[in-house]
Amino acid sequence: MSIEVVDFADKKAAKLFTDSLLFSGFAVLENHSVSQALIEELYAKWYLFFQSDDKHNFPFDADVHDGFVSTAKSEVAKGNTIKDLKEFYHYYFGGRCPEYLRELTDNVFNELSGLARQLLVWVESSLPERIQQKLSVPLTDMIVDSTHTLFRIIHYPPLDNGMEPGAIRAAAHEDINLLTVLPAASAKGLQLQLGSGEWIDVPAHPGWMIINVGDMLAECTDGHFRATSHRVINPTCEYAKQPRVSSPLFLHPREDVVLSARYTAGAYRAERMRELGLARKA
Repeated sequence: MSIEVVDFADKKAAKLFTDSLLFSGFAVLENHSVSQALIEELYAKWYLFFQSDDKHNFPFDADVHDGFVSTAKSEVAKGNTIKDLKEFYHYYFGGRCPEYLRELTDNVFNELSGLARQLLVWVESSLPERIQQKLSVPLTDMIVDSTHTLFRIIHYPPLDNGMEPGAIRAAAHEDINLLTVLPAASAKGLQLQLGSGEWIDVPAHPGWMIINVGDMLAECTDGHFRATSHRVINPTCEYAKQPRVSSPLFLHPREDVVLSARYTAGAYRAERMRELGLARKA
């Protein structure tokens, strides 16, 4: 089984895209609007940042959830006990960022956000009327004036013999948000889990865009769209000596949006950040 690649320019792209999300929680797009040259420049320049001491000038702020997180303080996926083998930087538009990376990072943020908004329109249009009527506000209204859409630039260092037994680059997890928009990473490794429990590789060709459902979309649609567990496995052989860079954008609603009788978006986000060890304990 493999994930079908949807041509963004296809007249049937919206249906093919949402059908893929319904089937696996994931979709892959080609011929989309985001510049591959910008993505490659972003990966190259942020990789240099992670190799420099400058990253320590932007320590993670557990109150606003931005800044640099080292491998020593990396998150622990929900339900796991071992830290992921990665370091990363959280960027919110207009927030802290190395000034020499700001223009590039903002450009990519804007391109990914624009694509994410278009895809949310497709998702909204595909919803059965019974689901639409249950929403507190239309899906596309949930993101209006949101300041919590998160751009995460991730560096997975080469593997070494000192890593904790059982640790992998990113343990199995689901995302928190509505939709995740992920340009293909600089190396393979991303897998999703089928309902049968089988893990399959997610295609990762340069220029392709990987989209997946987040838990907030599942929560507000009563599980019509389901968030799928995914992970980044450790490479083997000579690939274990190579780094990996990726840059998912997590599309978030405003904090006051009511997702369900159980949660507002703000309460849901705060709970998950605490579970990941990225927020101060209450």
